[in-house]
Amino acid sequence: MSFSFNGQPVAAHAGETLAAALMAHGVEGVSLTRDGEPRQPLCNMGTCFDCAVTVDGRSLVRSCLTPVEDGMEVHSWQNH
Repeated sequence: MSFSFNGQPVAAHAGETLAAALMAHGVEGVSLTRDGEPRQPLCNMGTCFDCAVTVDGRSLVRSCLTPVEDGMEVHSWQNH
């Protein structure tokens, strides 16, 4: 299965979370700080929101809790 992250294809395994697939793919940051620096998932259990992304137009989706679905469009989320 696969999905896109910021317009680039990412391969994933069934049952894998978005955060796990993105880290396995070598993505340096799933979201951005206010200063534009990349942020990686911190807690990996849905508490901190450092893994927040936009999925199919929905903002603040926690990638560490969201299973990959084939064809998802995922984008970095900017904390404003």
